[in-house]
Amino acid sequence: MNDENETSFLTILKGWFSREPRTRAELLELLQSAKGRLISADGLRMIEGVLQVSEMQVRDAMIPRAQMAVIEDDVTPNEALPTIIQAGHSRFPVISHNRDEVIGLLLAKDLLPYVMDPKTKPLSIRELVRPAIFIPESKRLNVLLKEFRLNRNHMAIVVDEYGGVSGLITIEDVLEEIVGEIVDEYDADASSIDIRPMGPNTYLIQALTPIQEFNQYFNTQWDEEDFNTVGGLVMQRFGHLPKKGECIEMGEFTVTVMKASKRHVHTLQVVKNTPLEHADKPDEN
Repeated sequence: MNDENETSFLTILKGWFSREPRTRAELLELLQSAKGRLISADGLRMIEGVLQVSEMQVRDAMIPRAQMAVIEDDVTPNEALPTIIQAGHSRFPVISHNRDEVIGLLLAKDLLPYVMDPKTKPLSIRELVRPAIFIPESKRLNVLLKEFRLNRNHMAIVVDEYGGVSGLITIEDVLEEIVGEIVDEYDADASSIDIRPMGPNTYLIQALTPIQEFNQYFNTQWDEEDFNTVGGLVMQRFGHLPKKGECIEMGEFTVTVMKASKRHVHTLQVVKNTPLEHADKPDEN
């Protein structure tokens, strides 16, 4: 360490010990002053994420009930496969009669022995269900993360003050609040295709999809002059940067934000309220 760096280092240390930060803002100011010398930019962002998580509640990061991919308890493993393949998750809430009756969790890997062996007698999903953890919307994210680590859980069902299911949250959702978006294999696969059919009149669309491509696919006339991408137009309609789970009506479409960060919208679910006709699908190759 040369003299100049040593002086800077000692000056920062002296500042830290000479005045103890009394507010979160003062602490962040001290950390900002150390960026590039004692703390890297990435390190600072993670520290800011940790501080933010300590003030956030589960309701701020959960997947809303309407966006939960669920499995019904009376289906067979083979009948559950389409939902599992389409969603691409490893864990699914198992419901009885409606989404308020979550009886447990299904791990996709638990289906493998029954799907691979055709001689296995069909059974209902209920026999494979594992216990689910239920938590209130008001639980602090930092407390939940500690519980996830101690109990080796990866998913919890979120309930409101009346006991109804309001959503679910995974350990990945909490970690993304600290380190930023975590892209997994499913995300990478989805990002290679701008518009992906997911069911009857339902489509998964990347926010960076050009509006021209959207118009060609759906035979629409969305504004191509003021906006280049679907995500840009959607954010303008919201009037703010929407969070995951927010939805809006745009003409004949219902648009729901499926994935978003603090700065960008990444993935949208678009439901066409009338059947799609005479649309030219883009080449997926």
